[in-house]
Amino acid sequence: MAVGAVVRTGVTRSLRRIPLALVLALLPAFAGPRGARAESASPVRSAVADRFSSDPEAARLALDLLDTTGDEVDVLAPQHIDGGYRGEIALVPALPVGPDRKHLGWVADALHDFDGFFAAIGARGTPRYRWRSLSLRFFRSIGKTTPNAFASDWTVAYNVNGSIDTSADRVRETLFHEIFHLDDADHADWSPGRLTAIQDAIERKCGARTACLAPYAPTSTIVRRGTYYAFQPGNDVHEYAAEVALRWYEEQRAIVRGERPVRPAFKCGPDENRRAWEAITAEFFGGVDLVPGC
Repeated sequence: MAVGAVVRTGVTRSLRRIPLALVLALLPAFAGPRGARAESASPVRSAVADRFSSDPEAARLALDLLDTTGDEVDVLAPQHIDGGYRGEIALVPALPVGPDRKHLGWVADALHDFDGFFAAIGARGTPRYRWRSLSLRFFRSIGKTTPNAFASDWTVAYNVNGSIDTSADRVRETLFHEIFHLDDADHADWSPGRLTAIQDAIERKCGARTACLAPYAPTSTIVRRGTYYAFQPGNDVHEYAAEVALRWYEEQRAIVRGERPVRPAFKCGPDENRRAWEAITAEFFGGVDLVPGC
């Protein structure tokens, strides 16, 4: 926006000194690049509109996301993935229309929520964190309800059959977790170098014993027949980091919105919690921490 303002000001000042005939001759030169930019953007919007032509409300949601946050909605290509402890999983494209439109609505609400939230955080610091201009790819898992979502290369893939993709709040939490993975990778794969020692220390104390891990768990998400997702065997430090980041968001969001604080404050638990919280806050979120001291 600032760059555009400078360019427009420069053009206006120049026009005051140029004869009218020359001004008219110059106008196509100025119009050309703007027209080219609009033309280059229109195929994406047209493709989204065509993709959702069968469902006007879904089209409205998808186009609004593209126009306001730069996020493009499409489907995931069919594929099989190695789900780790989940086994091999078949994924098929699933356009979020008709009965599945609710998922697009939850995703849109979450991404707009992030916009408002980071506007408030940005007034207090300078996050080094990207949450906009993503590729959103919807799919359905066959015979399984995982993964709920996964992310790479500024793309978030979302499962309309996901076991926890069942409400606006849970989808918002899932998306924040996944978008953190993208930023973690963008920060030169930050979490292994900074949080592995912390996670290892916790797991040496507790192993996979849920009761022992409870004070260290950033969120309440527990794997079926397993333990807290942050410490589930087979998950690495990236998952622990994303769960700590999600907890930072949940606690800050409650304060920004004037809601009841999340209790207990994560950073006020064991010292490992404080160290992980402070490291993530400094690296990604501009050092902003609205949670009162312990």
